[in-house]
Amino acid sequence: MAVQAKNRSIDIGVCTFRRPELADTLRSLAAMDMPRGFDVGIIVADNDDTPSARELVTALSRELAVPVRYRHCPARNISIARNACLDASEADFLAFIDDDETATARWLAELVTTAETSGAAAVLGPVRALYRPDAPDWMRRGDFHSTLPVWVQGEIRTGYTCNVLLRVGADSLRGRRFSLARGQTGGEDTEYFDQMHKAGGRIAFSPDAWVNEVVPRTRAAFDWLGRRRFRVGQTHGHLLGHNAGGIGLVKQIGLASVKALYCFAAALPVVASPVRRNRSVLRGIMHVGVVSGLVGIREIRLYGQPSPREGGKRAA
Repeated sequence: MAVQAKNRSIDIGVCTFRRPELADTLRSLAAMDMPRGFDVGIIVADNDDTPSARELVTALSRELAVPVRYRHCPARNISIARNACLDASEADFLAFIDDDETATARWLAELVTTAETSGAAAVLGPVRALYRPDAPDWMRRGDFHSTLPVWVQGEIRTGYTCNVLLRVGADSLRGRRFSLARGQTGGEDTEYFDQMHKAGGRIAFSPDAWVNEVVPRTRAAFDWLGRRRFRVGQTHGHLLGHNAGGIGLVKQIGLASVKALYCFAAALPVVASPVRRNRSVLRGIMHVGVVSGLVGIREIRLYGQPSPREGGKRAA
């Protein structure tokens, strides 16, 4: 009598902070076409000061046909939540999806297929931004919020955690954790994948592994995009400058400064075209952020801010 092969396992990590959209995220995960030969579970890491998502997750765990585990991991530092998922998982693979995204039916299956055919340590998927009717027309036409990997000389050198599958047993990932120092500025995922890549880990892309994300009104604004691009530049600058010094650092600062000036200048001839103008200006802002990071200016804090009822505004 043939012995049936044991299924391998995948955990899906969902880090959350006071988002009611978490319910839609979890329901979309339970409704997916599950990859054959894998047991799938969900880990919800609640990053609030108090276990505010526990009741919702407990109720949904009775409704959904996929196992859901809840972890309370305070407070207001996204790296703590991401590391809690890594620590809680004993699966062969760990996927991450954001708590304001919904998975398409083939999301996880497509990520797994790419992981199996490529052998990569990490597989990224695309994030499709869904704009509200009142979003600025230039923003919708230019699609400034969707997420795709950046290719450099034919390879992906860093990544993101809003749509990714990790082969946690890979040498480049074993024991690796997200930086607590970047848990409120953002960029913790950029640094994580940058270090993974430098350790020999390969990053693949699964173009059909879509997740969807509705862009809230607070993010459908040029100033939010500008802050985000600036912080992305800061992170890149810090990583570039980490091993640079002397003449090398001066060259990097000069190059980023020239790129920023070029982008701002390139916006002038297309000032009548909001999509092209804003794309160029935002790229210039990113390069200004690179200069900021290279000279060691502290990264702006985007996450873990007080909520409006506490007298502040959460920027993320």
